[in-house]
Amino acid sequence: MDGGNAVVVGGGIGGLAAAIGLRRIGWEVSVLERAAVLEDAGAGISLHANGIRALDALGVGADVRAAARPQYTGGTRVPGGGRLARMDGAALERALGTPIVGIPRATLHRLLRAALPAGCLTVGAEVTSLDLTAADRVGVVTREGAREADLVVAADGVNSALRALLFPGHPGPAYSGSTVLRALTDSPVPSVSDFELTWGRGAEFGHITFTDGRAERHAVLNSPPGVLHPDPLEVLRRRFRDWHEPIPALLAATRPEAVLHHDIHELATPLSAFTAGRVALLGDAAHAMTPNLGQGACQALEDAVSLAAALAASPGLGAALARYDAERRPRSQSVARAARRAGRMGQRLAHPVAVAVRNTALRAAPDGAALRAILRHADWTPPRLDPAFP
Repeated sequence: MDGGNAVVVGGGIGGLAAAIGLRRIGWEVSVLERAAVLEDAGAGISLHANGIRALDALGVGADVRAAARPQYTGGTRVPGGGRLARMDGAALERALGTPIVGIPRATLHRLLRAALPAGCLTVGAEVTSLDLTAADRVGVVTREGAREADLVVAADGVNSALRALLFPGHPGPAYSGSTVLRALTDSPVPSVSDFELTWGRGAEFGHITFTDGRAERHAVLNSPPGVLHPDPLEVLRRRFRDWHEPIPALLAATRPEAVLHHDIHELATPLSAFTAGRVALLGDAAHAMTPNLGQGACQALEDAVSLAAALAASPGLGAALARYDAERRPRSQSVARAARRAGRMGQRLAHPVAVAVRNTALRAAPDGAALRAILRHADWTPPRLDPAFP
């Protein structure tokens, strides 16, 4: 269909990528971000081949690669330091054309914003409601006023207000049973692998190393929801004091005020559709998942490319959104289920016998098993987006 006018609600990874994709096929786009200040919180992120390929389709893959660090070394360990599985980034690169890469979330946000024209993104603009009464347009209402759009993209996150408006019978996000405390180290940490996870009983400690030698380190813990710690860094130092290096070094290189603490929520009840009228849901608003496969942002990037491609190839908006829903909902919900299973067998597992059985099975797994598990979700080929606005 010919280009139209779209409003993207949410200025995170998925929303920015959607705006880039829509502009690339000739649409006029406005991005409305509720936050008044772009803090770019979230520490670091890993991008699998499907995420990188989506960024390539959007025209920003080369810039992201230049700012990211390939993950060739590392793997999965136990608290005493023993190896469960080894990362083979070189094999991934041979299979998919790229290894997994690590990048600070703030850097990725800046690169995505830089791909949009000045004035495309408005901060401090909270969408309070949608006017869905007209058949040929959507009214987007903010505290500052209202505007009309041919299409609205709901990319407003796991606690999406637009999802709640469009699907009032859906129960919304559910607590996963885990909470995450993450931060960037204040300085480079020497002799640290590119990426590593360590699984204990009901706990995971992991890190991603960046091009400047600093690292994102995170701890995922089984926990009741809503628990807040006056000194979360001290809690982590006590919890992981006996775990192998470089975990103590990563904690020592972290400032207390840098620690971000969030309970992990997911859409445990899948949505019945990713579209409603002239509204498309995207990213966490559509399929918030646990982080155990590192696929949350990658799936949002896939959404953005697929939405733009469907709009470019379809004769009308209704057909385009039907195609988007048919392509994206089965895949992303399947990945979300796989992430939940991975969490139950990894970080969430707490019974000592079950942990011992898992560890034995992982050590006995044939070479290439971990690689095949990654390929199962990361081997995705994006549709081509012919740029109308280079």
